[in-house]
Amino acid sequence: MAGEKKPGKAGRTGPGSGDPQHAADDELERRRQRLEASLAARGRGEGDTGNAARSSGAVGYGQALRLSSEFIAGVAVGAGLGWFIDRLAGTSPWGLIVFLLLGFAAGVLNVMRSAGKIADAGARVPTPDRRED
Repeated sequence: MAGEKKPGKAGRTGPGSGDPQHAADDELERRRQRLEASLAARGRGEGDTGNAARSSGAVGYGQALRLSSEFIAGVAVGAGLGWFIDRLAGTSPWGLIVFLLLGFAAGVLNVMRSAGKIADAGARVPTPDRRED
C-alpha cells in the first residue's frame, strides 16, 4: 500500500481552484438548468399556450373559410351557367337544374381536393423506372 497514490490538493479542481475551464463548465451547467426549468414551465402550460391555442384556432377558421368559399363558388358558377344557358336556349328550368347539380358536384370535388382527401386529377404518382435489360 505504500506505492498507492492518494489524491492531493494539487489534483483537485473546484470552485476555488482558479481553473478557467471549470468556471466555464459551471456557467454552462447553470444555463442548462435554467433552460430546462423554462422548458418544463412551458410544457406544463405556464408559458404561451394561450397564444398557441389562438393561432391554431385562427388556422382552423381560415381553412374552414377557404373550403366553404370553394364549395359556394362551385355552386354559384354552376347556377350562373345554367341560368345563362336557359336565357340563351330558352329551356327555362332545365339548364339551371342540370348545371346547379353539376356545380354542386364540382364544389364537393374541390373541397375534397383542398382537404387532401383525394388526389388532383392531373397529378401523376411517380413510379420507379423499369428498364428491360
